[in-house]
Amino acid sequence: MKYITEVEQYITNFFSSSTVLKYILLVVLIYGLAFLLTRVLRFSLKRYFNHSSEKLNVDPTKFNFLRNALSFIIFLTATIFVFVLIPELKALGLTLTAGAGIVTAVFAFASQQAFANIIGGLFIVIFKPFRVNDIIKIGVDYMGIVEDITLRHTVIRNFENRRVIVPNSVISSETIINSNIVEEKVCNFVEVGISYDSDVDKAMAIMQEEAMKHPNFIDNRSDQDKEDGIPPVVVRILGFGESSVNLRAWVWALDNGKGFVMRTDLYKSIKKRFDEEGIEIPFPYRTVVIKKDKDHGKN
Repeated sequence: MKYITEVEQYITNFFSSSTVLKYILLVVLIYGLAFLLTRVLRFSLKRYFNHSSEKLNVDPTKFNFLRNALSFIIFLTATIFVFVLIPELKALGLTLTAGAGIVTAVFAFASQQAFANIIGGLFIVIFKPFRVNDIIKIGVDYMGIVEDITLRHTVIRNFENRRVIVPNSVISSETIINSNIVEEKVCNFVEVGISYDSDVDKAMAIMQEEAMKHPNFIDNRSDQDKEDGIPPVVVRILGFGESSVNLRAWVWALDNGKGFVMRTDLYKSIKKRFDEEGIEIPFPYRTVVIKKDKDHGKN
């Protein structure tokens, strides 16, 4: 109770003082300078990064993380200056610090997640499971282009042009599929089922021809593969379904975006060729048997 009374007394004295306007102007000045310094540093770093990246191919991930870290440090420093330069706030801060053991414990508990996000962000920058502009998939739910990495979270722009904000601590505990790390080439699976009555060899040849005709297709064979007679597009039978023979073609593209376009185009062109060549893509058949109930107890 005494602790609460002291806090109320400090607040009352502060707002009843004739110097309150001076303190308000001081606060505005400090945060104004902090905002201006942040803008100048972010602008300078951005210009420096853009200039350097053209010559050195600098990874933008470190730049974005440093930019956000500097903003946090500047505003934290400004807040400390406000408490130090204003006697009433300094005294209030000392009172809060001296008598707020429970509050401090609660604050520390509530800050655990925030610190986990900061540590997660540092691990991302250090170990580089992904970088800005990489196409990633996090778990089974989120996929898109990494747009920014902050102290707290990572911003992902999905393919609907929406921003997915994922805390760094969540990313650190998830499985990440990175389409750009090491190399961007991607192998696309084009899977089609044909009827049991259709010519399998003919269907496989059509899939190979349509794939090799697509402008996004690349020949990913090594010299040894070519000597061994491995075709540019490999097509194999995966297995037998209820009503279809399931085929898969392995088709390579330069990156994930071109691969997606190629795969969707191939489904269309393969369907048209199958229709022209008499290759059936079956759909499930169901035979329904309806039995009438018979009353054996009556004549």
